[in-house]
Amino acid sequence: MPQYGTWFTYAGAARIWLAAGLLVAAGALVWAGIWLPLPIRGARAGRTAMRAAYLAWVAAMVLFVVCFVSYVRQYVHAYHISLGMAEPPQHVAPVTFLAVVAVFITIATLTSAGVRTRLATAAVGAVAGLSFFEFPFQLIIMTRMYPPVLPDPVFYRVLLNLPLFCVETTTLLLLRLSPMVRLTRATFCCLALMLAVFAAWAGTGFGYPLTPLPITLNIVAKLLSFAVALTLFLPRQQAAAGPAAEPAAGTESAG
Repeated sequence: MPQYGTWFTYAGAARIWLAAGLLVAAGALVWAGIWLPLPIRGARAGRTAMRAAYLAWVAAMVLFVVCFVSYVRQYVHAYHISLGMAEPPQHVAPVTFLAVVAVFITIATLTSAGVRTRLATAAVGAVAGLSFFEFPFQLIIMTRMYPPVLPDPVFYRVLLNLPLFCVETTTLLLLRLSPMVRLTRATFCCLALMLAVFAAWAGTGFGYPLTPLPITLNIVAKLLSFAVALTLFLPRQQAAAGPAAEPAAGTESAG
């Protein structure tokens, strides 16, 4: 019986090249974390720019939900299966949900800004935790999704993945515009570790998490992804490059 909603594993040379490419990317992140002048702060955007960025972010998420529902409906129709059959086992979903909640609460309590600012920033940070994982994950599996959705597999693959890329792009834009974001060496380190776990997963074929090893690697990579998001919102005393930067950070937060 076919398992719907999964993807083909990598084998042979493809598995080796994927693992090697991920390790090279992880090494490049380590190099950048060592040599870049850090921390790098988010830009100070005007109120209009921030509102436009938030509207684009919400619109991207609405678009993704609409396209995802259309994708699933066509999936079910094309293969004459029930909705339950169309969704494979979600062994990692509880961990993902708990990580989203934990990151949201943590970021919301790290800042002394107003309630609306804290909640909005925490929401972006929680989505960012997913986005850092999903972006490379999509690139790895999107051409190997099984089974293809008829009558036009390419169209439905784009229908599912393009809106998700839009969500990830607008999330990164919001992070770039947020003055609370600090890109530190811990950020590069956690992101490099996540890609290293992806490389280990690729070495086993990057199979769907149905057995203990892929499930474990998926969970570890996802937790590292959320750790990346948390490093962006470290308190300014920790993110600043030395004690001399602390008074400036305090002045900035009062503005």
